[in-house]
Amino acid sequence: MLYAIIGEDIDNSLEKRLSVREAHLSRLKLLQDEGRLLMAGPFPAIDAEDPGSAGFTGSLIVAEFNSLEEANDWANNDPYTSEGIFKTISIKPYKKVFPSN
Repeated sequence: MLYAIIGEDIDNSLEKRLSVREAHLSRLKLLQDEGRLLMAGPFPAIDAEDPGSAGFTGSLIVAEFNSLEEANDWANNDPYTSEGIFKTISIKPYKKVFPSN
């Protein structure tokens, strides 16, 4: 089943985010290579494709896991969580309707 993982950043997270970004992206790449990643990306802090020094306020990851517990384990072991970038994480089952395949 698909799960939406929504991480909300601590204030002024940009420097910390950048320091562990490659490790975070490596984990996402593994999900992608396994065909389990639907989408992933950050929420810019301002209305701009590249928010520059304003940084980001969090991230959305939609990926396939065998259970909510597995999605929780994955999210809790992500560098953005373990390094304190995400102050909160919300995980919800997700049903993709559009675009249809």
